[in-house]
Amino acid sequence: MPDKNVMVVEDNEKNRKLMRVILKAKGYNVIEAATGEEALNILKNQKPDIILMDIQLPGIDGITLIKQIKGTTNLQDIPIIAVTAYAMKGDEEKIMEAGCDAYVSKPINTQELPLIVEKYIKKHE
Repeated sequence: MPDKNVMVVEDNEKNRKLMRVILKAKGYNVIEAATGEEALNILKNQKPDIILMDIQLPGIDGITLIKQIKGTTNLQDIPIIAVTAYAMKGDEEKIMEAGCDAYVSKPINTQELPLIVEKYIKKHE
């Protein structure tokens, strides 16, 4: 599924690089943001096909960012997949209630990630 744009919002450089390498190997264009603020600035000018987002971000946290994106008319239809190490009971429910389409836990499964991305891009085409 080449020529699709995936935004990766992740403050950890190693995790961001891992996702970039995995997704580029599958033919995706990767747009990177290290903070929620950076993601919002990018989203003013670009509309990715899907967003992979860490929940624990400096500044604007992931749940707040998800709500802002889902509350913006021209962005609300972008699928968002939470990629997080949150393991507390009830966290997955909070993440899904905020507007996420799916939840992927860390450490990242390098074979599963591109399949999930493809599934949610196809679902929203």
